[in-house]
Amino acid sequence: MNDSPGWASPGSAPSDGEDSGTPGQPEPSDRARASSQWSRNQPPAGQWSPPAATPGQGTPPPPPGPPGPQQGGWGRPPAPGGNWNHGWGPAPAAKPGVIPLRPLGVGEILDGAVSTMRAHWRTVLGLTLTVAVITQIADILVQRYLLPDPPEIDPNATGTEAIDQAFDSLRSSLLGLLPVAVLALIGTLFVTAVLTVVISRSVLGRPVTLREAWAEARPRLLPLLGLLVLLPLMAGAIVGIGILPGALIGSNGGAALAGLGGLAAVVVVIWLLVQFSLAAPALMLERQGLVKSLRRSAKLVRGAWWRIFGITLLTLLLTFIVSMIIAIPFTVIGTLVDDGGGSLFSGSTSDFGWPFLIITEIGAVIGSAITYPISAGVAALLYVDQRIRREALDLDLARAANLPGYETPRS
Repeated sequence: MNDSPGWASPGSAPSDGEDSGTPGQPEPSDRARASSQWSRNQPPAGQWSPPAATPGQGTPPPPPGPPGPQQGGWGRPPAPGGNWNHGWGPAPAAKPGVIPLRPLGVGEILDGAVSTMRAHWRTVLGLTLTVAVITQIADILVQRYLLPDPPEIDPNATGTEAIDQAFDSLRSSLLGLLPVAVLALIGTLFVTAVLTVVISRSVLGRPVTLREAWAEARPRLLPLLGLLVLLPLMAGAIVGIGILPGALIGSNGGAALAGLGGLAAVVVVIWLLVQFSLAAPALMLERQGLVKSLRRSAKLVRGAWWRIFGITLLTLLLTFIVSMIIAIPFTVIGTLVDDGGGSLFSGSTSDFGWPFLIITEIGAVIGSAITYPISAGVAALLYVDQRIRREALDLDLARAANLPGYETPRS
């Protein structure tokens, strides 16, 4: 097994049969099919025997003489009159890093993302602060000099005129958001690439520096960029196809049709985005190509769509709340500093002064430095969790972490 940083170690043996440059291994479709592999790789029996009794806790010492058939040992019933649960049940899962090596709960996934920030705070904050500062400075310049003034809208317009104004406003908004979206895409590219490597190391309990993480992530930047560009383009194309018939028809009936088509398109987009939500970790950690990473994500998500959707939605909600908690005080301060708040209620971003933009962007930098690692961490740990559930990845992780009792069997 390749034990190089990043996850060529536990992630280099994809289960969908493609040639990844390493000898293929059969992959079970779920954890139940991996039970035979689990049983063959258990630690020695002596390490799984019940713990010795602690004096003073009311547990009698073992009787003298050779152990009888009812005196403990793994797989044997307890002595008559003893505590049935003493020494029984599954042993605690190994935890070499930020998560236990077993199927994870929602709280453990979120805690793993936060624990990664604490364990590697220099690397994480060094990356996120640098990316956030650069992107927010560029965002200030875009808002100040490149964003067009919004078109004027007649509130009394009806019929075709109202529809035309709505589409003009939508087009102006999309054009105004395009530079911001490009900046966000670039920032997400670097943060996702490097933090995925950091999280893969933290799962194994290994230290990592920003230089090491960057060296590991740099060869995967181009495929990751293609993935991050492809998904928004796909979503935009689907929504455009959904609203196009209504836009061509026009009139009130066309507006209703465009609304229904757009709603149906949004549902399809959400379904596809969840299907492909694990593509970035698969691309980074398994060295997969663009198309293969999409297929890999769809395979891992199959049968767990609602669970992944719920965890992703919860993460988005939490990061939004954190961003708002941080942004609101900076927005209020910026409003008070910038002409007493007149520009805040003017309805035009072009009236915002430099003090307001600078102060609010400082809040955005702080919020991004906190929310970026959480979002990237949850995505990577969801990928780990799905592979543990479906492919018994915890065994490979335990071997990669050099845990005792999980050595590679000799052929």
